[in-house]
Amino acid sequence: MLEVVFARVREGKVDALKEWMEELKRREDEVLETFRNEGTHHERVFLLEGRDGPIVAYVMEVEDPERAREAYRASTLPIDLEHREVMDEVLAEALPVEELLDLSMHRGYRGSR
Repeated sequence: MLEVVFARVREGKVDALKEWMEELKRREDEVLETFRNEGTHHERVFLLEGRDGPIVAYVMEVEDPERAREAYRASTLPIDLEHREVMDEVLAEALPVEELLDLSMHRGYRGSR
């Protein structure tokens, strides 16, 4: 299942966000361990320039979004502890979004709406 989260980046924190994303690339083995714990298959992060400043878009492919969130919140892995700390520092509020379309070739997986 795809999960997408949009959040504002705090003023002056874009460089810290980019540095952390580079750190995650260097620590790929740790990130993949987290993915296994969460049931995450793929994750992409985009930086957008919004009218009111930068916005980050997190796109994740996960087996079960709620299970992934719970595993992340409960994790004591060093990479997850650091990730939460950095994200709390660099991201402001999540942005409300209106989903306009959700189609999938895997309707049985998503369930009916």
